[in-house]
Amino acid sequence: MTDPLHHVRAGVLDVAYERRGDPDGPPVVLLHGFPYDVRSFDRVTLPEADVIVPYLRGYGPTRFLDAGTVRSGQQAALAHDLLTLIDALGLDRPVVAGYDWGGRAACLVAALWPDRVRGLVTANGYNVQDIAGSDAPTHPASERRLWYQYYLHGERGVRGLTRYRAEYARLLWSEWSPTWSFTDAEFAATAPSFDNADYVDVVVHSYRHRFGLVDGDPAYAATEDAIAKLPRIDVPTIVLDGEHDTVRPPQPRSAHERKFSSLVDYRVLDAEHNVPQEAPEEFARAVADLCRPS
Repeated sequence: MTDPLHHVRAGVLDVAYERRGDPDGPPVVLLHGFPYDVRSFDRVTLPEADVIVPYLRGYGPTRFLDAGTVRSGQQAALAHDLLTLIDALGLDRPVVAGYDWGGRAACLVAALWPDRVRGLVTANGYNVQDIAGSDAPTHPASERRLWYQYYLHGERGVRGLTRYRAEYARLLWSEWSPTWSFTDAEFAATAPSFDNADYVDVVVHSYRHRFGLVDGDPAYAATEDAIAKLPRIDVPTIVLDGEHDTVRPPQPRSAHERKFSSLVDYRVLDAEHNVPQEAPEEFARAVADLCRPS
């Protein structure tokens, strides 16, 4: 049984979210990645916290308020979505935690507006895109892992994603977490989120913008300029890596310390890419550790 669904107007979105735990507890925002949704956090149990779990733009019941808004998937848009959600719900310096796209939003809010958050839990480390350096080729083994991004650079990929949303996502789940034995029921619980009318546009824009192939939404130009400086993150942070992640393999602690000036801890988990769904107790423990009074 899932938690009741709530809605709030936040920035350019009507955000659909679930709320769990203790409404009088320390606030926490949990942010899912691509191509997943809020079900990633079903077993991340934080009974003493006020937990907000939103659907990102383009997913599930979250909707744009204006038909004319750019269906952007750029990282600055995700950051502003989280910031305006914090404002709309009146959250007092929440711990923000996520992975993949959600981890990117969490990292960027922590980097650009550190006074707005208490702490950060990020799976995959410094999840910020260096767009200026994106045209530099990497080792062929790394390039092969990014096929799903390059596929969307052409119109054939757009048509393919439109037609095979669930099949595309399920293939990525299997490739990124090859030993995670998710069930048909677990995948089926998330798959309807890909039927959002804006899903394809947001996803395609994301995987084109990060390579400098399309312009971003002008509303976020100043934020993109700030992100381009690749700012260090100074809020208390716990970095989680999936030991067997095939997308973002673990890095040594020293690599993370260069990006996080207040690295509380670095933990390598027996997990792959979808860390909260594969290692929910460890993910919850990291969040709870940052919720405790310092």
